[in-house]
Amino acid sequence: MAKLQGFEFWRKTLKEARFVVAPMVDQSELAWRLLSRRHGAQLCYTPMLHAQVFVRDANYRRENLYNEVCEEDRPLITQFCANDPEVFLQAALMAQDYCDAIDLNLGCPQMIAKRGHYGAFLQDEWELLEKMIRLAHEKLSVPITCKIRVFKELERTVRYAQMLEKAGCQLITVHGRTKDQKGAMTGIANWEHIMAVRNAVNIPVFANGNIQHLSDVERCIQETGVHGVMTAEGNLHNPALFEGCSPPVWEMAEEYLEVVKQHPPCTLSFVRAHLFKLWHHTLQIHQDLREELGKVKNLEALAGISKQLRLRCQEEIARGKDAEEKEGGLPFPHWICQPYIRPEPKEPDANGNSKGPEVKKTVCQKRALEESEATADALSKNKQKKRSRNPNKNFCPDQKPKYIKCEQCGNPKGNKCVFNLCRGCCKKKAFKEVADCPSHGLRFKTRADKQKAEEEEDARKEEDARKESSETERSSSSSPQPSEQSTELQVPSKPPL
Repeated sequence: MAKLQGFEFWRKTLKEARFVVAPMVDQSELAWRLLSRRHGAQLCYTPMLHAQVFVRDANYRRENLYNEVCEEDRPLITQFCANDPEVFLQAALMAQDYCDAIDLNLGCPQMIAKRGHYGAFLQDEWELLEKMIRLAHEKLSVPITCKIRVFKELERTVRYAQMLEKAGCQLITVHGRTKDQKGAMTGIANWEHIMAVRNAVNIPVFANGNIQHLSDVERCIQETGVHGVMTAEGNLHNPALFEGCSPPVWEMAEEYLEVVKQHPPCTLSFVRAHLFKLWHHTLQIHQDLREELGKVKNLEALAGISKQLRLRCQEEIARGKDAEEKEGGLPFPHWICQPYIRPEPKEPDANGNSKGPEVKKTVCQKRALEESEATADALSKNKQKKRSRNPNKNFCPDQKPKYIKCEQCGNPKGNKCVFNLCRGCCKKKAFKEVADCPSHGLRFKTRADKQKAEEEEDARKEEDARKESSETERSSSSSPQPSEQSTELQVPSKPPL
């Protein structure tokens, strides 16, 4: 049977999905996908998986896809980041039986993507991308899709999408931001680029960006004409977004924890991160529980912190605080699921008197200080914590040593690794060769030598004990045995009268 393509794939396999949960690193795991599907999501993606690691590591495959097969969790698209056509194909072939399509990540703008040379940092290498998409399209039994970011130039964005379609892409998701729009400079996604792509290609198009409520989904579809809308942060703060409701946070938190118990195992860091997102606004008020949430070490303790937050919120409701002014200008009380609105980079007004340029100037100045002097006042809170643990920590990119790639996998290698490898590859090599690598804390040879010395010591003691036993036996056999006569009692004769 020939695989479905384009609109036929969207209609029959994806069941005309319009409400889509985005691929999120360590956040769109099985339990969260199931929770989102219960509340209106029609299509979900796996977290972004590293193709090279997926190919070489059986544990990685099992933990991130093979163990997560669930009938409720369909339709499902598996997303990979990759920069090598053969590696991408090999990973996709291993995953295709566990999902409905394979997605190539061309949208990640983070520094780790820059270092690994994948995601949005491949968007200028059209020849490579065309080869990757075409090879996957020809060899896979499921369709190939792509998630991209836009260029500043609308025409270039359109040609980019058309190139991917021509290479064999069957569905394209357009995030309406450039790769430079991230962090403090995220800003507003450009729906004009998304609409231009939708009008220029003959495959289904999903939109991503500016989605915080169900009304945003409906408005995006109406304005751009896309076939579906994807959300990431909106979903993390309110899993019921696609239902058009904003339930109390504790309802979503407790339901999620219940799903986690029903579908183990789930990495504790994933669960903790979800609770931080759900309780984000409440934790700004109850800082003591924020610290506790970051410290606890098991699922029961996480559930306990969530319960304490619920009780505190219900006490506030009983006191009538929900009728008071909302904290921090929030549209709803802090215990209601609602989006986190990131401050926008402001532009100066016509008079030039607004706070816009001052804010922008402050942001730029702070970033410049971080890059050059890295003074304590200019560092973020996270970097200040790192500086307190390590006073010699260097945050200046110009002075930091360049990353040298591992000889086997291409990840950054350990600076003092005896094999010039990353920790994962070093551990395998050191184990195989029974060697030590002090920089990675690996002591296979030391442990083997210690075990051998202990075995030799035990053998020596056993031999000494055996010799001592044999000598005792010889000495006892060589000593004269008392005669029967000598053993008889000698009765003294009666003295003469």
